[in-house]
Amino acid sequence: MEPLERLLNLVGLLLESNQPMTFEQIRETLDAYGGENLDSAKRKFERDKDVLREYGVPLVMVDTDVWGVEQGYTIPPEDYYLAEIAFEPDEITALYLAAQTGTEETVAGQGVRKLLYGSDGGVLLGLADGPLVVGSDARSDRVLGFAEAADGHRRVRFGYRTSQGSVSERDVDAFGVVFRGGHWYLVGHDHERNEIRAFRLSRCTSEPDDVGDGSIPPKGFLAADHVAAGPWVPSGEERAVVAFSPAAAVRALGSFVGAVSERTLDDGRSVVSFPSADGGAVASMIMEYGPDAEVLEPAELREEVVRRLRRVADA
Repeated sequence: MEPLERLLNLVGLLLESNQPMTFEQIRETLDAYGGENLDSAKRKFERDKDVLREYGVPLVMVDTDVWGVEQGYTIPPEDYYLAEIAFEPDEITALYLAAQTGTEETVAGQGVRKLLYGSDGGVLLGLADGPLVVGSDARSDRVLGFAEAADGHRRVRFGYRTSQGSVSERDVDAFGVVFRGGHWYLVGHDHERNEIRAFRLSRCTSEPDDVGDGSIPPKGFLAADHVAAGPWVPSGEERAVVAFSPAAAVRALGSFVGAVSERTLDDGRSVVSFPSADGGAVASMIMEYGPDAEVLEPAELREEVVRRLRRVADA
């Protein structure tokens, strides 16, 4: 048996045991310390103990009975496992903002992704490759408000405008918040329709109002399974064509769903194309790039970006 496997088996055994185990009990359970040569097995066990303690594993010896006649080994779970990481709202905001400032994926960015989203998706789930939620069409405070509701399994009420323009009040048990294709979505149980639905946060007409305890997501629930790319990927063939600076092009290829590098211009800029079903959202995302992006096609999108830039300049 490899030394690493032997050490892992020993750690697992002592963590799972309900009471301290003597060397004889460990030897009977783990084949690695078996065999006829007791002295050799003891020396191996002593070396393994030293290695585990050197790496910070809290392997301790305690009495196995009230009289202290015999002693055994244990690894207290409360000393071995790391405490659950929890963040205050202002700390989450700081992480969120830090995640949006990078132009390329870095080690720090990967760390922020894990802290925000969690290994299993967590409350905030990012589905876009590359930089974290760059160019999102929803305000960070709104995203964090819904994420906090999902984290606490709260029931929230908010105004919502559909893609057809109708506005109504929604009553939802918040399960998770998902980023996909430039948009943030709340996923939860919609009480009006009595089913799990996804709501694009940029279409919310009010902030979430906490109305009490919500329900727990069903077993095996994954928020991402309930978010389709529909509003982002068009049924037609219309695509936006944008010239980006070299560094911004890398960022854009990771941020826009379906983005493709078309060609390189004489001035070194890269031409990138991507679906543009939602012109307003696309314009918002392009403006995040400032002077590093210029819309070439379609004319309607170029005019929309110009209009917004003029409005900003006049403000």
